[in-house]
Amino acid sequence: MQTRSRTLTAVAAALVLGLTAGPLAAPAFASPAGSAMAAHATTGPDAGALRAALAGLPDSDATAALVRVGGSDGTWRGSAGVHDLASGRKADPNALFRAGSTTKVVTAAVVLQLAAEDKVDLGAPVQHYLPGLLSSAFKPVTVRQLLNHTSGIQAGDGFGDSFEDAYAHRFDTLTPKQVVTSAVAKGPEFDPGEQQDYLNINYTILGMLIEKVTAHSYAGEAARRVLRPAGMHHTYFPGTNPRIHGPHNHGYQAVKQADGTTKFVDVTEWNQADRWAAGDMISTTADLERLITHLFRGGIVPKPQLEEMFTVPSDIEGADMSAGLQRFEYGGKVYWLKSGARYGYSAVVVATRDLSRTLVYSVNSTDAKGESMNPVAQRIALAALK
Repeated sequence: MQTRSRTLTAVAAALVLGLTAGPLAAPAFASPAGSAMAAHATTGPDAGALRAALAGLPDSDATAALVRVGGSDGTWRGSAGVHDLASGRKADPNALFRAGSTTKVVTAAVVLQLAAEDKVDLGAPVQHYLPGLLSSAFKPVTVRQLLNHTSGIQAGDGFGDSFEDAYAHRFDTLTPKQVVTSAVAKGPEFDPGEQQDYLNINYTILGMLIEKVTAHSYAGEAARRVLRPAGMHHTYFPGTNPRIHGPHNHGYQAVKQADGTTKFVDVTEWNQADRWAAGDMISTTADLERLITHLFRGGIVPKPQLEEMFTVPSDIEGADMSAGLQRFEYGGKVYWLKSGARYGYSAVVVATRDLSRTLVYSVNSTDAKGESMNPVAQRIALAALK
């Protein structure tokens, strides 16, 4: 048995390989007036390294970055870059942003709460809770296999594979039901439990499970069970609304033009409804820090069920994903993380299980869906976790 992940978390890959940040590419534009960096530190984290990680923004890789480092040995807060390229005014350090797949941490927490309440059996087939959703081509897929991405269900269809295709449909709605229907039509990729393949489809189906079991909306249950108990008062699920409501920094995608120049396309407004329980959340770095802190302390999910978040499949070679999180080792420590990326925005939440070190960042990446790790994000991670 082996693990397959089309979207292996870039942070874990970079740190496990011990990569160091290389020199920045030449900026594609001059730093607008008003570019600024702000930071606050106590003891503990390397403030100089963190400041250096944020230096020079905006550049060709990112237009802004927001960072929070915490833990038992001190804290550090920093921000850099601009609110938008047109005005050049400095980035809002408390800005909302598209948190992408960090949403999966919330979804997993809701499912594990339901398991603690004996409303969901993690070892039971999802077909039991959602009869008719999967075709007869699928063997029984347990709830746990959805949580840890070993279901074998293939990815659902989107509005195209390229940025240009997706951008043309940025205000259109693709429902979770349509996404699941397209995935089921492809049949299984592999038998449940044979491999690990990180895909949004698993958490889209978990969102449907939550709604079926509770008879309430996914967003409502997530807010009641996770957001409010964790004190995440600025986090919400936009649904089909393409706008970010509240203070936010603009996101951009770098697009190569026919003449060889690069155009930075504003992608701030985008209907993300198809990401739903897998990646639709809008949040702040402070709220994501509250989430991981409350969660790891046992304040969201009861401790017996919380173990699912720290358990990777033992019978799959190379498996590193658990219920909502990913495990990696760096510098002699074990970290648990979740990353998220939507066009214009990259986010990560990382923590040791004992919360001796935590890291949350949002980077306004100009190629957030690219294959390689954003250089700014990599510098932040290496500075924060060394």
